[in-house]
Amino acid sequence: MAEKSIFTEKEIAFLRELIRQGVPFMIVGLAAAALQGAFVVTQDIDLWFADLGDPRIARALKKVGGSYIPPSHLSPPLFAGKSVELFDIVTAMHGLDEFGSEMKRAVDIPLGSVTVKAMPIERIIASKESTGRQKDLLALPVLKDAAATIKAKTKSKRRTRRKRSKS
Repeated sequence: MAEKSIFTEKEIAFLRELIRQGVPFMIVGLAAAALQGAFVVTQDIDLWFADLGDPRIARALKKVGGSYIPPSHLSPPLFAGKSVELFDIVTAMHGLDEFGSEMKRAVDIPLGSVTVKAMPIERIIASKESTGRQKDLLALPVLKDAAATIKAKTKSKRRTRRKRSKS
């Protein structure tokens, strides 16, 4: 049975192109949580970049038919185009460290032929707790349950590996 993804082929093509271009980025927010097994619903895919002015982002966008719309006093920075319409640009994460420190904690998530970096669920929880927004607080019980499940699975895998290595 084929593995299901929360991403379409167009979205994966954009992520693949960002990786090909060597752009430092990670998936954050509820999309990152969903990729790690949390049963959450989100309407967008939040991307956090080391440097939004990196020209490699524009090259990746051009390859997939997208474009960058710089921020104005009326709107945040945006991507435009069918291949990137579900991506939102995150310029900072509340309650967390700067991008470089958070990137060191990122987890690898395979998506078909590419592997992307995603913010670990524990850091997503920390960010949502720090915002105090009602919509973020409502997601916390599901995120915390998912984090506990991930932690239990990780411990179980470690025990299994130790048992096999002793055999």
